Amino acid sequence: MADYENILVDHDNSVAKITLNRPDRLNAITPAMAVELRDALAAPGDARAFLIEGAGRAFCSGADLASGRDRGSSGGRGAYDSLSMSYNPLMVQMAQCSVPIIAAVNGPAAGIGCSIALACDFVLAGSSAYFLQAFVNIGLVPDGGATWMLPRLIGKARATEMMMLGEKIGAEKAEDWGLIYKAVSDEALSDEAQALAARLAKGPTLALGQIRENIMHALQHDLTGALHQEALGQHRAGDSKDAVEGAMSFLQKRKPDFKGE
Repeated sequence: MADYENILVDHDNSVAKITLNRPDRLNAITPAMAVELRDALAAPGDARAFLIEGAGRAFCSGADLASGRDRGSSGGRGAYDSLSMSYNPLMVQMAQCSVPIIAAVNGPAAGIGCSIALACDFVLAGSSAYFLQAFVNIGLVPDGGATWMLPRLIGKARATEMMMLGEKIGAEKAEDWGLIYKAVSDEALSDEAQALAARLAKGPTLALGQIRENIMHALQHDLTGALHQEALGQHRAGDSKDAVEGAMSFLQKRKPDFKGE
């Protein structure tokens, strides 16, 4: 297992928990931290699900402008370079991950931190959590795929509200909008997120990964293309040992015992 400076990675059975670990900076992200996160997500090993959380009082407060190596602090060219070389590859890696990703959001998920959370398959948020597209408040534009994700998640009007007004969206409102999967109490957040991650980790891993790929494909293609992608995915999943186990368990009227194969 790799050693990282800005994140912690802990494998518990089939779940890999990634903790954003700069609590003194509310887990504000730097290009180096983005590279570490991408590296961890690219190598699930035996993990069949990822759970991402933040240490301390925040999930991620956005880019660390005080680091002197990020957008805003080094001008437009510095922003372009950090996005092109660090943040954009992270978002692509999240989209292409072979296993489900769950985010447990405590406190703020702002700027690129908001994008990282929303790029996960399931987002659970504590009652004190909020989501913020803060860029307009400092004269910048949303990034991390926000302009692509938000209209697809909540529609153009609400996406425009988030990005142009730069106001906090609380956990309950985020759930009501369909921005996230579920709002829970702060006290229940960790347990519920871990239970969901464990449930997904016991699922048919190849099929779950194919579902992720099919959803991403469908967001970018027409019905004909989506139907073709589904057929390809069914071909791949149908050849797996888990598909055989699923069929046998159905016929035998028992719960399937998926192995992720």
